[in-house]
Amino acid sequence: MSIPPTSSKNNIILALSMGEPGGIGGELSLKTWVERLQNNTPPFFVIDNPDRLQKIASRLNWPVVLKEIFSPDQCIEVFDDALPVLSVGDVPDYEHGKAIPGTAQAVCRSIEMAVQMAMNGDVHALVTNPIQKNALYDAGFEYPGHTEYIAHLCGDDEPVMMLASPDLRVIPLSIHEPLIKAVTSINQQTIIRKTRIVARALQVDFGIKNPHLAMAGLNPHAGEEGTMGNEEIDIIIPAIKTLQAEGINVSGPVPPDALFMARSRPDYDAAICHYHDQALIPIKALDVDNAVNVTIGLSVIRTSPDHGTALDIAGTGKAEPHSLVAALKMAEKIALNRNSSP
Repeated sequence: MSIPPTSSKNNIILALSMGEPGGIGGELSLKTWVERLQNNTPPFFVIDNPDRLQKIASRLNWPVVLKEIFSPDQCIEVFDDALPVLSVGDVPDYEHGKAIPGTAQAVCRSIEMAVQMAMNGDVHALVTNPIQKNALYDAGFEYPGHTEYIAHLCGDDEPVMMLASPDLRVIPLSIHEPLIKAVTSINQQTIIRKTRIVARALQVDFGIKNPHLAMAGLNPHAGEEGTMGNEEIDIIIPAIKTLQAEGINVSGPVPPDALFMARSRPDYDAAICHYHDQALIPIKALDVDNAVNVTIGLSVIRTSPDHGTALDIAGTGKAEPHSLVAALKMAEKIALNRNSSP
């Protein structure tokens, strides 16, 4: 693995959190910097422990140059020649391939530092390496996941998850909930509120002047006029009509088995889905390597790779940074769009 030179195109500063220490986050951070020129990766710095990253690089025999920085504004001048690292402090001993509660404090501290920098305007966006939620839960973590925790830190009430790739954007209206709870809690108010957020984000963050949103049905064949369920008639269609009356370009409900067909996808800018897997299965099947998790409805910009901690390959050097690179590029693009938005 060789170290190519690079050059910074603009002054967008991106903060990258460490993620789960026992997972692939450290390797992804290192490899993303090493391959920065061939992937045209925007400048970023990692909030991690420099010694931890150096040990990973040395063990894998990767010739990575690390440089500790002490403020985000040092990132741009350092990035061409070294991976900038802003220290998160001590990280307790751990093993690759194992997630332990003992590292939870460092994991959360890295996220908190990134969020605070974004809220202060010291960085333009934060990108998060994957976390292992069960290890955090065992340490007393009280949030369903990254999305809800970051929203709490920002003081924002309505975070919305978007998964975005070059060919598809999907929004699950419920996220980390059991399926039965997600389905039984569907209501007009949530659909309307979150769809408004999506429409606005597509305009401001993605530069789409009049986005077209396609609303998925919940039941097979979108209920087939009530013969296979009444949620479309009683809840989803009235919500769509309310949104249309507000001038939001939303259509549906579209039967889920037709919504993601190749000939259907070019007709809309994002698909609104009613539960986690209805949204995530199609985008991961189509383009898992380039899919990015974007949290919209926040006062800060946050993106993340669309995969987990990959404990099974952690420490081997096999992890590929495609999704992290895509997340960094999307964070940069959103920051530039927000800066140019009236």
